[in-house]
Amino acid sequence: MSAIPSVTLPSGATMPAFGLGTWRMGNERGRRKQETDAIAHAIDIGYPMIDTAEMYGEGVAEEAIADALRGRKRDAIYLVSKVYPHNASKLGTVAACERSLKRLKTDRIDLYLLHWRGQHAFADTIEGFERLRRDGKINDCGVSNFDRDDMEEWAALDGGRCGTNQVMYNLARRGIEYDLVPWQRQHRIPVMAYSPLDQGPLLRHATLKTIAERHGATPAQIALAWLLRQEGMVAIPKSADRARVSENFGALKVRLTEADLTDLDRAFPPPKRKTSLAMS
Repeated sequence: MSAIPSVTLPSGATMPAFGLGTWRMGNERGRRKQETDAIAHAIDIGYPMIDTAEMYGEGVAEEAIADALRGRKRDAIYLVSKVYPHNASKLGTVAACERSLKRLKTDRIDLYLLHWRGQHAFADTIEGFERLRRDGKINDCGVSNFDRDDMEEWAALDGGRCGTNQVMYNLARRGIEYDLVPWQRQHRIPVMAYSPLDQGPLLRHATLKTIAERHGATPAQIALAWLLRQEGMVAIPKSADRARVSENFGALKVRLTEADLTDLDRAFPPPKRKTSLAMS
């Protein structure tokens, strides 16, 4: 089994730095068996974390995770889920989490996130998170799709407990490196990167192919290895295909050289100015 890196949250808890994303799972009834099988396969080969949300298939992705976990050790998997912004009032946050727990067939969620900023006051969402934490229904809480201004506003209210900010980040979309990543590192808040493979087009780039050939790896493994070598970074590639799930897991064995990193920076330059947060 490949060594699984981890990051430390502000609470002192540790979180795996690699996991399986389930975005878009649950959207098509005919793919349910394939998706459940892919999740089960990920667990069996050693994925330590699964990321989901009540939004994904309107809860069907959470149900697929529960099916995949049946007969397997729940404690071996770090579960992340998210509350819809329109549900993120004080009481709505608690009720949404309880629905997710029921669908996941578990007594706790390891890390529970606000999916993106909505109409409810941050203080109300945080109060809901704190109630869930006190009741043992979540271990840690955090946010998703927040830019630096959002993070500063949230951090002024949450008592330094934000476990992560889950954002779109990959070689082709490096905008958060300008101000968000440095701010989160300063505050020791891990970045959780979704769409780390840019949904596919990135992998056709000639530089990625060349570096992959050097390592006897695939372009996807190189793109993930680039993410995983960064301080405080977590990658959650999504796939409902068993072969791709295995391929992505192989990125944990890739060790990029300084020459590789120089080539990647040349092909995918880091940002020189602040840009809008990428979302999907």
